[in-house]
Amino acid sequence: MLAVHNLEVVYEDVMLAVRGASLSVGRDRIVALLGANGAGKTSLLRAMTGLLDVHRGKITQGEVSIDGRKLDTRSASSVVRAGVGQVMEGRRVFVEFTVEENLRVGGHTAAAKGLEEKFDRIYGMFPVLADRRSTIAGYLSGGEQQMLAIGRAMMSDPEYLLLDEPSLGLAPKMVERIRDLIVEINAAGTGILLIEQNAAMALSIAHHGYVMENGITVMDAAAEKLRADADIQEFYLGIGAEGTSLRDVKHYKRRKRWLS
Repeated sequence: MLAVHNLEVVYEDVMLAVRGASLSVGRDRIVALLGANGAGKTSLLRAMTGLLDVHRGKITQGEVSIDGRKLDTRSASSVVRAGVGQVMEGRRVFVEFTVEENLRVGGHTAAAKGLEEKFDRIYGMFPVLADRRSTIAGYLSGGEQQMLAIGRAMMSDPEYLLLDEPSLGLAPKMVERIRDLIVEINAAGTGILLIEQNAAMALSIAHHGYVMENGITVMDAAAEKLRADADIQEFYLGIGAEGTSLRDVKHYKRRKRWLS
């Protein structure tokens, strides 16, 4: 199990971005992490994947662990070697590299003799990438780039895959395809932590979910329970009877109750 225990993250010794968050992801589970912009989701992800130093941040309390063993989050490479892969928000593919060169970067921790098998597996999972293996990544569509970003992360054979807004900016049909791929990857034995603004998509495939507000996890429940929760329906699923939004006064009243 990949777990975060009472984590606190500070940027430049001043700004407290995560303040005591906890969550866990099982190998056979898809876990959704929901929250408004600025809630601390991406900072939590950076802490889990060794990228805080790049952003002048650090963990000041708590820890990240796998199966009870503390995870070395001082560098991204050590996190990858421990079995954790990441797809960052915005895809972040190397736009001047070909599809195959991008995948090769993702497999840099693998033994050379096993690399071709990894290519075959990824191309089997993403046939469109196989057809475009020699194409410069910058010429791919947004959906194809997202597939490439996921495929690149999967080249390291992660036990856990952390996805930050994988549906962002994609057409509805491509969102459905990405959703189905996430389910397929999980069914093959990879635990998924899914950070999403598209709460309807995330909760439709998740087994469990968390909601973050102001740097802490304020809700923690089975996905079906979150889908049935009136606050989640109103603020994240857009089913509110009065057409309210995250900016409404009612939201702030309920958020105050969550944090109390």
